[in-house]
Amino acid sequence: MTPTKPIRDAGGHQSPPPPPSELGPTGAAGLPDPWGVKRAENLLTSLTGVLSASVVVTPQGEVSEIHVLTQSDLDAKRVVRNIESALMAQLGMRIDHRKISVAQTADVRPIEALQREAIDERAKRRVVVFQGLEVRPAERQQRVLVHVKLSFQDRQAEAHEQGTDTPRNRMEAAARAAAACLDELLPDNSIALEGAQLIDAFDRKFVLVAVHGLGGREAQLLTGTCEIRESAEQSAVLAVLDATNRWVDARR
Repeated sequence: MTPTKPIRDAGGHQSPPPPPSELGPTGAAGLPDPWGVKRAENLLTSLTGVLSASVVVTPQGEVSEIHVLTQSDLDAKRVVRNIESALMAQLGMRIDHRKISVAQTADVRPIEALQREAIDERAKRRVVVFQGLEVRPAERQQRVLVHVKLSFQDRQAEAHEQGTDTPRNRMEAAARAAAACLDELLPDNSIALEGAQLIDAFDRKFVLVAVHGLGGREAQLLTGTCEIRESAEQSAVLAVLDATNRWVDARR
């Protein structure tokens, strides 16, 4: 890192300065970076585990300090050696390890990721979550057994319902099983399925359910819908959750 000096011709006249590309890399907003500071910082931040880097130079262009921020699971001594090796190999710079300081942080994920994780975690605490569905033949001919699994906070519930092996009855059995799971997961309330129907709207098929939510002396008819994509049985379960999740959250 040495400064570029003006060039004078034989008559002592100063030649025009070289174009920026000959001065070295440019800094922010396209400003000249004659000492190559930005180039060195970009190199350091490309190293594994290095989150940010700052290179401090003297007015003569000599490196006086290098500060880097790394993830907490990295060995600081290894980071220093990697910095020394990278600067020597890529830029031909030999740096005394005593000029390199390493700071570490426990969690530096982008704020958007942290917010998204917090929202997802809060949503899981607020609502009942669909965990699984299985439809299999029952022991009795022309009947099916529908198995539904739901979770709420740190608890899980499973329920089985039998139904005749027709599309409508399989769908109703899935909705009944979902209501039974909810009734187990919400001991201070009671859930009872009123009915489930297949409906056509907007050139699509939906499952519409009606559920009675009983809490104390209060009874409320709750409705929910879900478009059929994978199966009518799964949509029936999701329609029950659509009908009850806001009610469940409001009663917590």
